[in-house]
Amino acid sequence: MKSTKRLDLAIEKLYTAFQNNSLHPECCKQCAVGNILDNNDSWKHLSDQHGSLNLNYVGLVNQNFGRKFNGYSPIELLQIEAQFLKACGYQLPLHYKNKRPKNSTDKDVLFLGLSAVVKFLCRLDELPDVMDCSELFQYEIKPKVIENLNVI
Repeated sequence: MKSTKRLDLAIEKLYTAFQNNSLHPECCKQCAVGNILDNNDSWKHLSDQHGSLNLNYVGLVNQNFGRKFNGYSPIELLQIEAQFLKACGYQLPLHYKNKRPKNSTDKDVLFLGLSAVVKFLCRLDELPDVMDCSELFQYEIKPKVIENLNVI
């Protein structure tokens, strides 16, 4: 399977962050997008709230001018982060009153977030999910089972 450079780099950075315990959902430099952008938090100025899908004025200007950050547009970055946070168990946008996981840096929580991000990154590049092993085992999960898994 042929991949894109931005996908390869993003997965490599996320893998490294996960293995080095430097992935933290609530930190703009160490979250999924923060790691994809080389631990830079400048992306947080694209929206008014962490986890929001709404671009603010700065985000809209960058989006309309076609600006890319390590290959990703401002709206794609917000979507990536939202996927990560939702899969980690956060209610969006991030707010101290909203639902959050008990231990946000638990490896199981982070793995769920990373799996969702990788799936989304593959979808952005119109590639099959590299984390999907159903073809390897020649097995397809039934929709009802998937629905039950999402409830957990």
